[in-house]
Formats: sequence, structure tokens, C-alpha cells
Amino acid sequence: MQSMWKGSVSFGLVNVPVKLYAATEDHDVRFHQVHAADGGRVKMVRTCSVDGQPVAYADLAKAYETSSGELVVMEERDFDALPVPGKREIDVLEFVPSDQVDPVLFDRSYYLEPEARALKPYVLLREALRTTERTALVRVVLRQKAQLAALRVRDDVILMQTMLWPDEVRRATFDVLHTDAEVRPQELAMASSLIDSLSSDFDPDEYHDDYREALLEVIDRKVAGGAGVPADTATVPEDEGDAIVVDLMAALRESVKRTSAGEDARAQNRPAGPATRAAPKKAAAKKAAAKKAVGTKSAASKPTPRKAAGPTKAAAKKAASKPARRRSA
Repeated sequence: MQSMWKGSVSFGLVNVPVKLYAATEDHDVRFHQVHAADGGRVKMVRTCSVDGQPVAYADLAKAYETSSGELVVMEERDFDALPVPGKREIDVLEFVPSDQVDPVLFDRSYYLEPEARALKPYVLLREALRTTERTALVRVVLRQKAQLAALRVRDDVILMQTMLWPDEVRRATFDVLHTDAEVRPQELAMASSLIDSLSSDFDPDEYHDDYREALLEVIDRKVAGGAGVPADTATVPEDEGDAIVVDLMAALRESVKRTSAGEDARAQNRPAGPATRAAPKKAAAKKAAAKKAVGTKSAASKPTPRKAAGPTKAAAKKAASKPARRRSA
């Protein structure tokens, strides 16, 4: 796997240098748009909707459309003043019971690999999360966008899952569910019996994408008939960065010392019951500041489109001299 990000996990005074890897991959069969007559790739040209002229990449700008239909063009200096946290740090905000984090909030998943010199603090954090059954809520900047994420343990690896903001989850408001529907005990017993008859342990390896496999078989037959064209592969450069691991025991001892003064107050204010707790004022203020720092979303945070590379003169001349490719059957 190719790492896509390099930084450190920061909790208390402990920094754990890590590399970030995508934990999932999309296996959907993707197609290119081509000219049906000769199979040539169709290229998209950016044009202005006002004058109809092509727009160079250097002339592109970001704009936000308001609810009234006005466009606000943004400049680079507008983004410089925004409160963005450290770009190479996964900052732990708090540890919460894992069963309190609704899976609907999870977005993308990433594996965290420790550097060799940071193995011990990495294992310490992993085992602490496992034994306490807690999930670490963190703040991280990915693709120039500050995001909320969660750290939890999967097998022997710490998994980071980016999270949606609460206002991004739609509420299920279906009026039909408020209509009375009587379910008889006999019907419920029969449904429960059917569920029991189909119950088993979950094994993801038993499930396959039959449509994708059949589609690939069709493509393989066309390739065997001479319709295949080699595809170029691109590599993603590894991000640069570095972090320093402080003495683990000293950092832990100092972190505990700094927070011990607030532990008694937290215990006194905590209501009965495992699922609720009252946060101290300082922690609440820190959490509010963190939300304010990264909570504002706009279209300005969308990634900048990449420049479509045009063919060189030599490549164009070479392509023109080639005979048209035979159209696949």
C-alpha cells in the first residue's frame, strides 16, 4: 500500500508518528468516454459560460453561490485568515464510550501505521483504547480540510474514520410511520422464527459482487478478441513530514499531572449511569472552540480540479500518423 499522509497522533504530551493508508478501495468497473467511430478518448475542455471561451487552469478561481443566486469569488488571501489546525497532527479531543458513537456518522476509513521508533506509544494507545472500550475523537486536516474523525482498534491496527458533522445526517421523517399498524403476537412469533432460521455468524468472504464479476468476463472476452489497450498507471507521491517522540513515561506522567486537578471536580459533577457524564467547564470551552475552529463548511473547501494535460506536439504528430483503431465488435 502507498501511504497518503504522514504526521503524528497527539494526546497529552505524547506524539506518535504515523503514516496514513486508505483502508478501503473501490472495485467498481469504470469506463472512459470514447469516440465511437475510432475509439479515441474524449477530452473535457473547460469553457466559460459567459463568453464561451476555453479557460486556462491559471485563470480558475473558487466561487460560492449564495441562497439568493449570487456568486462570491474567493481569493487566496481569504483562506489565509481561516482558523486551520496543524496540518500534520491528529489532535485527540476526548475519549468517549465506543457504543455512543453512531455508525451513521462514519465516512472514510484509514489505517494508521506507526514508525519503528514510535511502536511502543502506538501499542500503548491501541491497548488503552481496547481495554477501556473507548473511541478517541480527533481533529485532522486532510486535503486542506479540517475534519472530525474517530480512532478505534481493528485487529491489531488503529483505524481512523473520518466523520460527518451532525447536521450532515438527514433525519428520517416519514409520516407513514406515525400511522397505527397492529401487529399480532402470532405474526411477530412467525417473523422471529423466520429470522432464527436464517441466522448465522457474519462472514464477509461469503459475499461477492456477481454483477462486477460477470461484467469483467465480458471485458476479458473483448480483450481476447484484440480490443484491449494498455493503460498507464500513476503513482501518488508520499507526503513529507516528521515528528519527535518525547520520553513516553515522562510525557504520560506530566499529562496526568496537568489533568489531575480537574479529576475530582469531574467525578463530583458526573451524574449516575455509565452513559452520561458532565464535562468540566474548561473541557467544554475547549470542545466549543474546536467546533468553532472547524465547524464552518462552504464550497470553498472543495478540492481544486486538476489540470487536464494536453498532448504535446510530438505526441499529436505521432497520433495523426497512426491508422484509426479498429472498432470493437
